[in-house]
Amino acid sequence: MIEFTIPGEAVAQGRPRASVQRGKVQMRDPEKSKDFKSYVKLLASQHRPSKLLTGPLAVELRVYKPILQSFSNKKKLEAKEGILRPVTKPDLDNHAKGVLDAMNKIIYNDDSQIVTLLVSKFYSDYPRVEVFIKELEG
Repeated sequence: MIEFTIPGEAVAQGRPRASVQRGKVQMRDPEKSKDFKSYVKLLASQHRPSKLLTGPLAVELRVYKPILQSFSNKKKLEAKEGILRPVTKPDLDNHAKGVLDAMNKIIYNDDSQIVTLLVSKFYSDYPRVEVFIKELEG
């Protein structure tokens, strides 16, 4: 099992930007998404296996968003205890996309190897993303 934490607030994968150069359409990541992926690659590379994982994988991502200052003390307590959970944008799948893409060729060959994915959103005083990658028998 490979486990690591991405400190700081998660950045959801943004919509790709398109431009035309010399008659060809060029697609690129928004700057914020690109920077976050680079950050994740750097952290993931510190947990790189000696050989890229090539079989089926199960991945769990726990996204911890910052507790809002506007919350009442009661809501803050519920958020810390996991009773109150984020139901706001960005969507979970957009959080997962950026993190999983960033680990391509670092942890595993391609994110298409992921056959089980669990993504959860929580509140915390310490925003972060916790990553758990498990090889499955294949």
